[in-house]
Amino acid sequence: MTEAYPPRGRVDRERIQRAVREILVAVGEDPEREGLLGTPRRVAEAYEYLFSGLREDPLRHLQVGFMEDYRDLIIVRDIYLASLCEHHLLPFIGRAHVAYAPRGKVVGISKLARLVEGYARRPQLQERLTSQIADALYEGLGSRGSLVIVEADHSCMTMRGVQKPGSVTVTSASRGIYREDGALRSELTDLILRGREI
Repeated sequence: MTEAYPPRGRVDRERIQRAVREILVAVGEDPEREGLLGTPRRVAEAYEYLFSGLREDPLRHLQVGFMEDYRDLIIVRDIYLASLCEHHLLPFIGRAHVAYAPRGKVVGISKLARLVEGYARRPQLQERLTSQIADALYEGLGSRGSLVIVEADHSCMTMRGVQKPGSVTVTSASRGIYREDGALRSELTDLILRGREI
């Protein structure tokens, strides 16, 4: 039997509410108790927001730019991100550091934060998220190179499983000149992770 999915761009809130109610019953809770009465509705609203990246193309944030003869490094560090791990639907929270070397076109720095957000707001893997941002900056923006580092704390490691709070997962992806030139990549990585003054 084929699963019926809602049309792209729409979230089936009623279906989420029914599912959350079933989860509450399955774990031994009473969904009619006062504290839980509104929980299915609140979860549906939260999921609509947390998965809003499924209904957008994050590359659209890179479409509006400025033609500028600037070819040197642009870095935005410490872009806050919150996403849900697709394996357990538990949050991973951290920050993204994004860098690119333009090829005649730059974008507003707020667009870089929106790009990160667009890819983070969907069921995700940190590794995929890191690659998607790097690809967007390299291919979507047409830059000479991009480098993205994501540092995140995963609830699936801190709340369950091995229960190791304080563990931080670091992923990186490089494209173009930063992939081809190891010394350049190393210098940029050092600048992002350890250097706090440019």
